[in-house]
Amino acid sequence: MPFDKNRCPNDSHGIESQKILKNANLKMTKKRVLIIDCFKHSNVPLTADDVFNILRENTNINLSTIYRALSALTDSEILTKQTLSDGTYVFQLNGDVHRHILTCKECGKIDYIEFCPIEKTIDDITSKTGFEITGHSLEFTGICPDCKKKLK
Repeated sequence: MPFDKNRCPNDSHGIESQKILKNANLKMTKKRVLIIDCFKHSNVPLTADDVFNILRENTNINLSTIYRALSALTDSEILTKQTLSDGTYVFQLNGDVHRHILTCKECGKIDYIEFCPIEKTIDDITSKTGFEITGHSLEFTGICPDCKKKLK
């Protein structure tokens, strides 16, 4: 997934990212702005390694810096973090499109579904328990179509 600020159709992302940091009362650094920009340019959740591989093409940045920034951005609720079945963390902008994950247990391929298959269940839980659910994450594991063909 290449990241090239010069080719982005929305060149206001950097300004938006600065506002996000300011509103969260986080110190504004060039690297934090670039990390948020990565998520603004991505249509899927990203791992720390994804962010590192995107940014290191044009920026001098360490993986440890990315981990610290992701932690701060998650703690301040700018990003959400989800743990995959293999222990990998994926991050996305909070308030972004709600996605659930499909993971192939054969090849490790990850796909996303952008509808919520458990909305009725959430409504049922809320009405029966009075518990207000403010978020959830869901990962389905199975075998992708390509691997199913290979297994036949």
